[in-house]
Amino acid sequence: MKAIAGVLSVLALAASMPVQAQVKIGVIASATGPTAFVGIPQKNTIALLPKKAGDLSIEYISYDDASDPTQSVQLTKKLLSENKIDALIGPSGSPNAMGVQQFLTEAQTPMLAPVGTTAIVQPMDDKKRWTFRTHPSDDVISEGLIAAMTKRGVKTIGFIGRNDPYGENWYKTFAPMAQKAGIQIVANERYNRQDTSVTAQALKLIAAKPDGIMVAGVAADAALPHTQLVDSGYKGIIYHTHGAASSDFIKIGGKKVEGALVVGPLLLVLDEIADSVPMKKVASEYVSAYEKQFGSKPPIFGAGTYDAGLLLTHVIPEAAKKGKPGTPEFRAALRDALENTKDLVASQGVINMTAQDHSGFDHRGRVLMTVKDGKFALLKE
Repeated sequence: MKAIAGVLSVLALAASMPVQAQVKIGVIASATGPTAFVGIPQKNTIALLPKKAGDLSIEYISYDDASDPTQSVQLTKKLLSENKIDALIGPSGSPNAMGVQQFLTEAQTPMLAPVGTTAIVQPMDDKKRWTFRTHPSDDVISEGLIAAMTKRGVKTIGFIGRNDPYGENWYKTFAPMAQKAGIQIVANERYNRQDTSVTAQALKLIAAKPDGIMVAGVAADAALPHTQLVDSGYKGIIYHTHGAASSDFIKIGGKKVEGALVVGPLLLVLDEIADSVPMKKVASEYVSAYEKQFGSKPPIFGAGTYDAGLLLTHVIPEAAKKGKPGTPEFRAALRDALENTKDLVASQGVINMTAQDHSGFDHRGRVLMTVKDGKFALLKE
């Protein structure tokens, strides 16, 4: 009887335990270190990701790489070899993500990268075909910037960008589009994220007498060129990429960034967006859930992780028809299903992936904003 009772006890305990997740998703976010301003909202967003996709439950296995590319590699290898993940969301920084890309490709495991640089998926090749970028691509944002410049009669522009893959890729994207629009780049400068002064670059930009200046920076560091251009006497319009669509940009820049023009996702100005816009409902759900759990609105960096979760939830049931989670067949089917995603409404726009475009966001999630009275405000044009 004791033996029977023991067996029943074990069975009862097993029944009370949660069912083991059938799909394993690794997440690497830089929740500490220099990139923490990006990684913290990404880490927080993990708690808001769907726990099921169809009949399959999802387990998220999360690590902090401390903004260190070497740790990103080590953690990626651990997730692949020990945790046997079916896909990876992350890492946070562009250099970190590009550093682990080859390992995901070799393991034939999809990576959903919530990073700034488009270089991680363009131009498409065999190394990049397992990677999907979960922020709008630079060319989509650049189109919005070019349109804003053209409307304001800009014929000459000064460019200053980060001296890293984000800034370099932005110049490669923007320069030919500007030329096609009849806008001449009359000055081209760089700065490092850790710099405390860019006065020399600012003076060179001003000396070129451009009609406008464009800054390709991220969050707080995007404010440095802007404020020093203002301090150096520049009076023209300063344009920014979606990297500056962050409260840290305004916090650091203060009154000096008033009037900045920023093209980015509608996440920051939801109250001014019409209910008929398809992604407003999804974006509002994300913002509301984040604010309820963490007491503040999410920076746009978290939206890349949120949309990665939406993408995976959308394609997992389809992939499960061709393979069991944890198998090469499932991972291959997951990659194929991601690449064939059509008309998926996410928080940053509508996603249509193709074999050549692994970002997939179109212009519908893009808005032109300005900084007014210490916050972002929608500009309707």
